[in-house]
Amino acid sequence: MRRTGAQEQGSKEAGETLNLNYSPDHLFPQLATKATSPEASAPRRIFISTGEVSGDLQGALLIDALKRQAKATGLELEIVALGGSRMAASGAILLGDTTGIGSVGILEALPYVLPTLQIQRRAKQYLQQHPPDLVVLIDYMRPNLTIGGYVRRQLPSVPVVYYISPQQWVWSLGLRDTEKIVEITDRLLAIFPEEARYFKERGASVSWVGHPLVDRIQGFPNREKARAALGIEPSQVAIALIPASRRQELKYLLPVIFQAAQQIQAQLPQVHFWIPLSLETYRRQIEQAIQDYGLRATLIADQTPEVLAAADLAITKSGTVNLELALLDVPQVVTYRVSPMTIWIARTFLKVSIPFVSPPNLVDMKPIVPELLQEQATPENLVREALELLLNPQRRQQTLAGYEEMRRSLGEVGVCDRAAGEILQLL
Repeated sequence: MRRTGAQEQGSKEAGETLNLNYSPDHLFPQLATKATSPEASAPRRIFISTGEVSGDLQGALLIDALKRQAKATGLELEIVALGGSRMAASGAILLGDTTGIGSVGILEALPYVLPTLQIQRRAKQYLQQHPPDLVVLIDYMRPNLTIGGYVRRQLPSVPVVYYISPQQWVWSLGLRDTEKIVEITDRLLAIFPEEARYFKERGASVSWVGHPLVDRIQGFPNREKARAALGIEPSQVAIALIPASRRQELKYLLPVIFQAAQQIQAQLPQVHFWIPLSLETYRRQIEQAIQDYGLRATLIADQTPEVLAAADLAITKSGTVNLELALLDVPQVVTYRVSPMTIWIARTFLKVSIPFVSPPNLVDMKPIVPELLQEQATPENLVREALELLLNPQRRQQTLAGYEEMRRSLGEVGVCDRAAGEILQLL
């Protein structure tokens, strides 16, 4: 390290979203007052930057742990963030909502360039006028490399922690981004053992803390309670459909997942589909798709833990939810698609080779759950894999055994507290 020196709607009461087109002092003068008043002991200010629905979840879990530990030691914290409603509900002051501007792919990212630049401009303005005591970056690679680079150049005495680093260790196209992450980071908190090894070998100061979902899953209901809460009869086959947490996924994933569901429904009359709503803005499009495909399905908000825990099987996009399902012992088929042009560019010019995309397979680099990507992501293939996991006891047991082995590499309960402890030590 070169440091020397120091992809739900929150209520307004839970947190504030600032419009930084104007001076932050003008819009939120108490921030400036706390920073300059000699009469009061100012709280330690932590700035957290993340994006997409999963980043908002991880950020909220971290904020809860930071506040819990700070309270135990008599330290007063103020959390200012780029994130979403979950982080706001945990007490963060939001400078901008980044949950709806994530994407995967080259062409897919183009519509989000301008919104991302606008939010980054606001964040930089705030950081310059109100330097924090510490910065935490969570995943969200391109925007966070920009924020981290700005902090390193303009606020060199402010420590930077990267928590849940981008998956360079899986699909790195070269060392440039890895070197950038190492350069801007004082401490990297890894959630996977392989991630920790990768960055340590390349010069980062690394601590492996484990995966935060190990903590989150402790609050989930068991299968029986979840099915009771949703009114699912014991004889009913419940399949969770998880098509989208990013808008592009509504276009590329929802149709193929719903076509597969349509075919499964024709073969299993007792099946009912449950769809957890990731963002309220997607409700109308998903409801229309349920009607168009004639699915016996329930779209449900604010009960994602119950939907996941109650399911006999899940057909899902790749993402954080894959690990939640694995920790709940729910077999799953993972699928993903990007635009044909994006995949052509990636294969032809970037020579991209990705061993796995779903977290359960990434933990130990083993194929625990089936992944159907791009051309392989057809309704017929999804149906074949889904019915195999649903109706073949041997295949189902094989998956559960893989989950059990995977858990050993995720760390013990207390992940968020370990991460929070590492961060507070740097203060």
